[in-house]
Amino acid sequence: MTKEALTPEQLYAEAAFDAQGLLAAIAQDHKTGEILMQAWMNREALQRTIETGNVTYWSRSRKKLWRKGETSGHVQKLVEARLDCDGDALLLLVEQTGPACHTGARNCFFRTVKKS
Repeated sequence: MTKEALTPEQLYAEAAFDAQGLLAAIAQDHKTGEILMQAWMNREALQRTIETGNVTYWSRSRKKLWRKGETSGHVQKLVEARLDCDGDALLLLVEQTGPACHTGARNCFFRTVKKS
């Protein structure tokens, strides 16, 4: 299947934010395909990300917008955004500077579940 191009306005209209006004966003390294992290976006975070190219999330714990890397320097530059078929998740292809995880790990998915 070919990619369907959306305008920013179409993206904002078709994004299916949940009851808390949030949308799951998955960051993936645009060169390697590595899944880096999952976070949340509200409409303002999504708009800032699209308009500036600097990935911005909504911090559920701090209840405020959070531009990735604003304090650590580990920024994410948006290369491409893809809305899933249901509109309830966003894949962000990014250029990652430094580690993506707040623990200092390259990605947030380093905890392996082992079969008992």
